[in-house]
Amino acid sequence: MSFFKKLKDRMFKTSSKLEEGLEQIVGDEAADVTAPAPVEPPPAAVQKSGIGARIAGAVSAGRTFDDAMLESLEELLIQSDMGVETALRVAANIAEGRMGRRITTDELKRLLAAEVARIMEPVARPLPLYPSKPQVVLVVGVNGSGKTTTIGKLASQFRAAGKSVVIAAGDTFRAAAVEQLQVWGQRAGVPVLTAPEGSDPASLAFEAMTRAQADGADLLMIDTAGRLQNRADLMEELAKIVRVIRKKDPDAPHNTLLVLDATTGQNAVNQVETFRKLADVSGLIMTKLDGTAKGGVLVALADKFGLPIHAIGVGEQIDDLAPFDPEDFARALVGV
Repeated sequence: MSFFKKLKDRMFKTSSKLEEGLEQIVGDEAADVTAPAPVEPPPAAVQKSGIGARIAGAVSAGRTFDDAMLESLEELLIQSDMGVETALRVAANIAEGRMGRRITTDELKRLLAAEVARIMEPVARPLPLYPSKPQVVLVVGVNGSGKTTTIGKLASQFRAAGKSVVIAAGDTFRAAAVEQLQVWGQRAGVPVLTAPEGSDPASLAFEAMTRAQADGADLLMIDTAGRLQNRADLMEELAKIVRVIRKKDPDAPHNTLLVLDATTGQNAVNQVETFRKLADVSGLIMTKLDGTAKGGVLVALADKFGLPIHAIGVGEQIDDLAPFDPEDFARALVGV
């Protein structure tokens, strides 16, 4: 099954919500639309008469794009977690030059998908690979965002692509995170460096750099803690990791990836703002798009921050994480 097929199938919560909303917006004039009846309707046509036929007629015939329709579209996009500013701008762009014209549901879907793809296109970039070895990838995000699983998937995919990878289980305060990384490491044939629970993550990062350099590894992926309850401690912890690995490589980390959970909706915006202050975030990965009706938040993030979106996840399997494709995402989001 292609990733787009998975994306479309598994984003049904978001796409159904938007699809139903768009159909309802265009069908709001259903009561005023009466499909012309044939002179001698066959029995099947008689059975389909009534409310169903009138709604179908309204959808196929379209509705005049007016202020009320624009307002309904804005509300729908806000409800899909696209954010107020982005939703208003997207709706205004769709309305431009179309006020007073009739528009069908299919046309509205295509216009919305095109507008979403336009916003997402500039940020759709795969994780860059650099010639320096090891390329250090610092992975940040709140606990429960799918950070540990994402590291395992990325490591496995890079390994399958012929890259040598080392993982540092830097969230030393959560035994479950360490164990999860060890499982992924075994699956992928990638070494996972650990330290006793509660150990200094910066010391582990230093050891991991030493090991990665000695092994000639292409990538070193460092997991980090995601406790936001005490931001000062977390900021110091991340800053210390960066200071220590820069003793080995002044340009490290080469990437700082923020992993976000799509089910948190607009809270993802707050997390980006927070982690940009805590760490120099260079790119985003969004997980759990299969479990939410809030997929529109990714559009809000692209519009507000312009950070590269490297990959998205729609499940637990290794191939359920793939490079971000703006057109595929837009079509899946809208249900085209």
